[in-house]
Amino acid sequence: MSNLFNAAKKERLKVAKSSLAETQRDIRTLAPLVESDYKKVKEAAAEATVLAQQILDARLALTRLRKTHPYPRLTVPLADRKLIDQVEEMQALNDELESVNAQVQSVKEQVKRGVLDVEALRAERAEVEKAVKMARVEEDDSRLVPLYSWYAASTRLHRSMAGLQDLHTVSENELRLVYDIEPLMSGEPHHQVIINLIFAPDTRRLAAVQTKGLEELGVDVGDLIDAHVQVNDVHGVVAAILARARLRHMLEL
Repeated sequence: MSNLFNAAKKERLKVAKSSLAETQRDIRTLAPLVESDYKKVKEAAAEATVLAQQILDARLALTRLRKTHPYPRLTVPLADRKLIDQVEEMQALNDELESVNAQVQSVKEQVKRGVLDVEALRAERAEVEKAVKMARVEEDDSRLVPLYSWYAASTRLHRSMAGLQDLHTVSENELRLVYDIEPLMSGEPHHQVIINLIFAPDTRRLAAVQTKGLEELGVDVGDLIDAHVQVNDVHGVVAAILARARLRHMLEL
């Protein structure tokens, strides 16, 4: 009886050991797989956490953008249209710049010619004054040499090169000069400017200058007149008035 009990007990122990060994083999087989799955789950959880944070950051950034740029917002088609408009505007500005540069170059050429004209007029004026001094005029007939004689001689060259249309005496001490302001381009309108030179009686001292035709161009030459009258610069005041009038006429066109 005792032997049967021990045999049964041994059989149960053998079965248990076999089951334990099989379980251990399963554990050894499945352990790497479980560990690999665990690592994958851990990595997926970490990635999910990062993605959740990125989604939250994106939502916050979008909220800030909406606050910074309220409606109406710039869409892609509107941005493309704005870009096209800016390109066209830049092209127009570039064309305008080229036109202005061309006008500036033309004005420089005119100024250069004007400087040459002034030098020629100064030389001719000196010759005329020398001739007047050498003329023998009776003391009681000093008015036989009109005021305009010395100025008219020095403006003969000026007439053909600076647009002088007419020169005549208004009174014994006043000269009237009529100028034609030519446009830079053919086909554009001309403009007429009248300059009255008023001298002190019986002298060649410039007392005042009056102008007509500058108001239409919006030109103020009061400062030029005062500065040149103080130094008795007749040719200088005429040249300065014409230069400012021509520049303004060019800008108006």
